[in-house]
Amino acid sequence: MIELTPDLLNRMPLPDAQGGDKKARGSVLVIGGSVQVPGAALLAGTGALRAGAGRLRIATCRGQATALGISVPEALVLGLDETAAGGIASSGIEDLLPLVGEANAVLIGPGLADQNAIDALATAMLGRTASGPGFVFDARAIQSLRGAGARLAPHAGRLVITPHGGEMAGLLGEERSTIEADPEHWAREAARLYGVTVVLKGAATFVIGAGREGYVWRKGNIGLATSGSGDVLAGIVAGLLARGASPLAAACWGVSLHALAGDRLAKSIGPLGFLPREIPGEIPRLLHDMRPGP
Repeated sequence: MIELTPDLLNRMPLPDAQGGDKKARGSVLVIGGSVQVPGAALLAGTGALRAGAGRLRIATCRGQATALGISVPEALVLGLDETAAGGIASSGIEDLLPLVGEANAVLIGPGLADQNAIDALATAMLGRTASGPGFVFDARAIQSLRGAGARLAPHAGRLVITPHGGEMAGLLGEERSTIEADPEHWAREAARLYGVTVVLKGAATFVIGAGREGYVWRKGNIGLATSGSGDVLAGIVAGLLARGASPLAAACWGVSLHALAGDRLAKSIGPLGFLPREIPGEIPRLLHDMRPGP
C-alpha cells in the first residue's frame, strides 16, 4: 500500500479552479436526510461546497425541505414524498432524474432511512441515468449496490463508495469482525466485484481504485470518530468529483483533507469534542496551503 502524503497528492493535482463561473466548478446533487436524521444532508452539502463545488442541490424528505433550505441558503432544495418509515419514497425518482442529469456528481446516502426505499431509489436512478455524472454511495445506500446488477455497467469506473466496516460487511455479506481483521483485502474485493473506488474508513483508511491501485491514510484522529463525520467526508469527495477530479483523486484528496481538518481542529479546540459541522470550515485553507509550486 502507498501512504497518502501531501507530496503524493501533488502528483495527482486537482483541476484548476481559476476562472469560469459556478457551473465550471461543477454541480453536486445530495440525496439524503430523513425524518429521523435531517441534518446529514446539510453536513454533506456543506462539505461539497467547501471542497470548491460551484453549485449544490439537495433532495430530501418534503417535511424537512424548508428548514434545510433555510439552513443551507446556498442550495436548491427539493422536497420529496416520504415513506411511512421516514425515508424518501422511491416515487420521487421522476422528480430526481432531471437534477441527476444536470449534476456532475451525485451523492446518495447520508441520513437516508428505510432500506427498501433506498434500494428502490438507488437502483432506479442507476438504471435510468446514462453515463455522465460521477456517483458517491454512502451509508445505507452502499448496500443497495448488491441488487444493482447490470445497472452498474454504464457507470463503471465513475462510482465511489465510502463504507465503514459494518457497511462493507453488509455489502459483501461478511461479518464486521471479518472485514476489520483484513480491511485492505476486503476493500480490494469490493473494488473488484463492483468496479468502484472504495474508501474503507477506520483507524486506518484504505482507498482502492477501480483499477485496484491502493493507498492508505494511517494517521488516526479519534475526534473524527463522531456521528456526522462520515457525511462530511462523503460530501468533500462529491465536491471534488464535481470539480472534475477522477474518482481515485477525489477519494485520496477527500480522505486526506478530512483527516488534516480533524488534526487542525484537535489542535485549536481539543482532540475530543470538536464537531463534524466544524470540519468543512477548515477545507478551503487546507486546499490553499496544499497548492503545489511556489
